[in-house]
Formats: sequence, structure tokens, C-alpha cells
Amino acid sequence: MNTDKSKTLTASIKLLNEKLHFEGNVEGNTPISIDYTPPLGDNLGYTSLELFLLSLSSCAGSAILVLLRKMNKQIDQFEIASIGNRKENHPTGFSSITLHVNIKAKDLNKNEMEKVIEMIESICPVLSMLDKNISTTINFSIDE
Repeated sequence: MNTDKSKTLTASIKLLNEKLHFEGNVEGNTPISIDYTPPLGDNLGYTSLELFLLSLSSCAGSAILVLLRKMNKQIDQFEIASIGNRKENHPTGFSSITLHVNIKAKDLNKNEMEKVIEMIESICPVLSMLDKNISTTINFSIDE
């Protein structure tokens, strides 16, 4: 078994009921509940698209924080709110995604943050894998 998480990732899901409620597992982590909205599911967990938004947000957030820390920036608070606009026709994936980064840092300016935002696609694998037909916007606000 390959223990290098950077090369090979494995995950599993197990059906928990007669609808679409799954338990998702990745070795070494707490299981998560995944479900779908009624009537197909029972709303007992995250939907797949919600998990995707969380994955994208945490990947982008990690990239931003790594870059800012390399610049010796002191980050006091950090939050990303993500909004995914879904297509009307099936498959109803995202047509656009907006990430709103709210950061509190005393020594960070707008130009520095813009440079960081420009660089994150090259180090965030989730963002780099997005279909080019999905409009992705990352904006930010800096509080001192």
C-alpha cells in the first residue's frame, strides 16, 4: 500500500439506507455523511456539490495561506465563503463559482493579495482541474 498521500489517494463510500445516504471514508480521517435532497435522499449529509465547494475552498485557502506565510505575513483571521451557481439543465453542475476571501492581516495590502490570487491556480490542484467552461472568480477583502 502506498502511504505517500501526494501520489495516491483512496476513498470509499458505503450505502447506509434504501435511498442515497452514504458514509464516506478516507483512511485515518473521521467518516462523513453524504446524502441527496428529497425525494431521492433524506438530507442526512453533505451533497456532492457541497463537498466540492468545500474542497475547492480549502484547497484555494491552503494555497493562499502558504503563499502569504512565505511572504512572512501575519494572518489573524481567514475565511472563504463560496457560492456555486448551478446549471438549469442536467447535469446540473456548476456554471460559475465565486470564492469570497475575507482576511485579517495588519501588514497585507491589496497589490500583494492580488499577486497571491494570480498564483494560486498553479498550486491548488482542485482549482486547476476545474472545467474551463466554469467561470471561477476569487475576490477578497482585507481587514487590518
